[in-house]
Amino acid sequence: SAPGALQPYLRLMRLDKPIGTWLLYLPCTWSISLAAEPGCFPDWSMLALFGTGAVLMRGAGCTVNDMWDQKYDKKVTRTANRPIAAGDISTLQSLVFLGGQLTLALGVLLCLNHYSIALGAASLLLVTIYPLMKRVTYWPQLVLGLTFNWGALLGWSAVKGSCDPYVCLPLYFSGIMWTLVYDTIYAHQDKRDDALLGLKSTALRFRDNTKQWLSGFSLAMLGALGLVGVNCDQTLPYYATLAAMGAHLTHQVRVCTSLVPVLAV
Repeated sequence: SAPGALQPYLRLMRLDKPIGTWLLYLPCTWSISLAAEPGCFPDWSMLALFGTGAVLMRGAGCTVNDMWDQKYDKKVTRTANRPIAAGDISTLQSLVFLGGQLTLALGVLLCLNHYSIALGAASLLLVTIYPLMKRVTYWPQLVLGLTFNWGALLGWSAVKGSCDPYVCLPLYFSGIMWTLVYDTIYAHQDKRDDALLGLKSTALRFRDNTKQWLSGFSLAMLGALGLVGVNCDQTLPYYATLAAMGAHLTHQVRVCTSLVPVLAV
């Protein structure tokens, strides 16, 4: 049936696991909201446009990732049932599907100003090379951060017409630090398989020092967001939200690192 035939493609996009789309979308919402006039709501049409783009680009990123990783995915329990690894979709079919997703994403991008079109197109290099990084560096999570937080730059430029480095760069940096926190925690579940396959991650790099590293990344994130607030003339609600975020990060790092068994390799 048609819905049955579509299902492997929807799983390839990870539509059944929307958290990754949210993690890609949230940095966009931060910058679109900060770019709004003081006391005004963000541009809802821009938020909707970026939401559509986030679904498409996260799907494209997952497709690229699974095409690069199909050999490894077959050997890891958690990923063995991914559509390409399981043989539900061929490499050629996934390539055609990737082209479709990128064409639709280009349609979204072309709705923006010229500066933002060029800036958005520049992110494609990161989307393509990220899946290869775990073969060559213990810091693939850093490259994921560079990729997933591009929207922190793009959201602002879409509203304002260009990037303000005093806002966009610390915002981008804070997003990268945040990605290092959540994706290092996530990487711990694969570290045994990764070690056996010769793949690298920050989870393997930090080992029993994970808590200290994640605490450092969290502080850097909060500090950079504080700087964004100062440079954007933010008021008390912004800093109250920042304090709540700090409390949540502290809790998350403490709980997650206490659950992480140390891998001696």
